[in-house]
Amino acid sequence: MVDAFCATWKLVDSQNFDDYMKALGVGFATRQVGNVTKPTVAISQDGDKVVVKTLSTFRNTEISSKLGEEFDETTPDDRHVKSTFTMEGDKLVQVQKWDGKETKFVREIKDGKMVMTLTFEGVQAVRTYEKA
Repeated sequence: MVDAFCATWKLVDSQNFDDYMKALGVGFATRQVGNVTKPTVAISQDGDKVVVKTLSTFRNTEISSKLGEEFDETTPDDRHVKSTFTMEGDKLVQVQKWDGKETKFVREIKDGKMVMTLTFEGVQAVRTYEKA
């Protein structure tokens, strides 16, 4: 099911990302960088693991895990979280939990683009990616 997401994606549109980062408590300087950075996201599978590589001029990250298996992740803004990937229908969902808080990323394919909706405490950002 993850197959539909396996590609290299380039960010082409970002809406409300600053408010989302602000809600997370990301500092001003990091938000400024986050707002201008246009990351490339490479999603692949390695056996039964989902691999997500995010490449940008700011920072490169790589996470991988089996669906439904919790793993440790350090986010680009240096939060230490417990993350879990799941498939909900045709959506690839990632939940990050830390300090009693939770944020959710829902990735779905719409018209050949990957649309990622990020939600934290009622604040929502939408980032759209096209195949690179």
